Amino acid sequence: MSQTQRLLLIAPQNMTHTPAFARAAALSLAMQMPLHIVAFDYLQALAVAGLFAPEQISLARDGYLQTHREWLAEQAALMRKHGVEVTSEVVWVQHPYEEILHFVNEMSLALIIKDAQEESALKRVFFTPLDWQLLRDCPVPVHLVTNAVNPKPHNVLAIIDVLRSEDQDHVFNDQIIDAAAKLASVCGATLELVHVYDWTAVYAQDIGFGALPLAVGIYETLGSAQHEAFAAIAERHGVAPQNRHFIEGAPLTSICDFAAEHRTDVIVMGTVQHKGLNKLLGTTAEQLLHRAPCSVLAIKPGRVLQS
Repeated sequence: MSQTQRLLLIAPQNMTHTPAFARAAALSLAMQMPLHIVAFDYLQALAVAGLFAPEQISLARDGYLQTHREWLAEQAALMRKHGVEVTSEVVWVQHPYEEILHFVNEMSLALIIKDAQEESALKRVFFTPLDWQLLRDCPVPVHLVTNAVNPKPHNVLAIIDVLRSEDQDHVFNDQIIDAAAKLASVCGATLELVHVYDWTAVYAQDIGFGALPLAVGIYETLGSAQHEAFAAIAERHGVAPQNRHFIEGAPLTSICDFAAEHRTDVIVMGTVQHKGLNKLLGTTAEQLLHRAPCSVLAIKPGRVLQS
């Protein structure tokens, strides 16, 4: 097993130079880590046809793979001209997630980078089934790229929740901030830290709208407690006061508006699972992944971004 920390770029199947290529090259240089590029090919039509004409289809498949290998090698050669240490390969596989786990085990990966498709007309990001598998189950931090206006990020935004339960572990906030701080440091980027106090949830869920006078007092008390907790964790991580943002409002809208206004390049956020369920925990995290106006770096409990 190789002990050298690497970045893994999952290239698209359709042989196009996407924003993730630029981001991967920039991060490889900034983090001083070699980059490995892999593309997963599988054409159902060829697989089915191979049942009836195996020799001819085998030749067709080999030709297709060779064309893809040569194209990917050209992209790698362009990166090397800029100083990136990079290797590439193309793998014929129907279910790429299992293959990705082999890379995780064999290459000691620090980060997986992949394109996410941005659908601006719908104001959302589209994720493939593979994207959701990576976000849900992959043990390595996953960076989903929607654009690379700044290949090397200029602005990094860490989202934390000071109300994490014991099951989620308060240490998770530290891991999210550490990952964001490391990314910002190696890229020479600005680090912003945000916590959103969702007062609507306090009213609607815990208190109810029928007791507004009581709710106001509790709302102010909870808000003060959260603000103190937020200030304490920001201070512990050395986040400058002008880069700490305690926002009151609906989390999804507040975070997206903040990211747009500050021209955020990457949102660093935590994702965890419901126990026993095949989905991400919390509607806010899942909705933010679809609505974020920039790329996302997803961190899971216990995993840190290497640098």
